[in-house]
Amino acid sequence: MRAESTSPIDLPAGPPCPVDRMPRRQRNRICIWVMTVGAANFLLYTIIYAGLGGDARNGSRRFMPAEDGSTRAAYFLRGHHIRSLSGEERQVSRAVWVYSYAHSITLPITASAMIISMLVLARPHIIATMRDGYINGQTFVTMFGTIVVVVTLIATTLFAWDFVAQLSAP
Repeated sequence: MRAESTSPIDLPAGPPCPVDRMPRRQRNRICIWVMTVGAANFLLYTIIYAGLGGDARNGSRRFMPAEDGSTRAAYFLRGHHIRSLSGEERQVSRAVWVYSYAHSITLPITASAMIISMLVLARPHIIATMRDGYINGQTFVTMFGTIVVVVTLIATTLFAWDFVAQLSAP
């Protein structure tokens, strides 16, 4: 009689990638939904950017002399190549400036989510076509996804840091 082996080699292996734990149809629907939301966010940002003549990320917050002799904060949007080649500044309310800056911060996040979703959808094809190359498909997908996430975290952190610094400046 043979004793059953308990070595890790004989244990059933789980899916090689966390995205494979979800049914394919559900995963594809989520990816398509994420890409749709990301594209809508980019379209909305573009329309608002054009309508306002720029965004707060390119603009600034400055202190201007008020009529009573004190100083007040003034908020400016700036649009590169919208009104002129050098860009023009336009003064707006604090609420518009804050909205514009916050919307600018969402762009790297939604763009990254779209890229990751497309990568998840294309993953089976990438793995199938990159079997015998210098780098295999799964490694490529993992490395590319990691780079996208790291770059997005850096960009979002820098945008958010600048936003807080602009708001908290005396």
